[in-house]
Amino acid sequence: MRGGGVNMKEFKFEEAMKRLEEIVQKLEEGNLTLEKSLELFEEGVKLSRFCTKKLEEAHTKIDLLTKNPAGKAELKPFKGKEEDGGNGEKEGGDKLL
Repeated sequence: MRGGGVNMKEFKFEEAMKRLEEIVQKLEEGNLTLEKSLELFEEGVKLSRFCTKKLEEAHTKIDLLTKNPAGKAELKPFKGKEEDGGNGEKEGGDKLL
């Protein structure tokens, strides 16, 4: 699973993140040849893209149950804290459950 012939389909998100952290650590140490550094950098870019894609896929699947002003629970698309002011309220006064 390691090296230039990395098959991203074999990775789970957590494994990819762990491998990416290992690559960053090795690159930061600076004890590698230029060729090995480039090989690891390329693998790291692939892993980063894989992780970003997985996070985007997960984000599109997230829905939150919220209470509307009438007190009924309803599904609404997920919005980050920046969009709700970080206080648990959505625009229009809806409260998160």
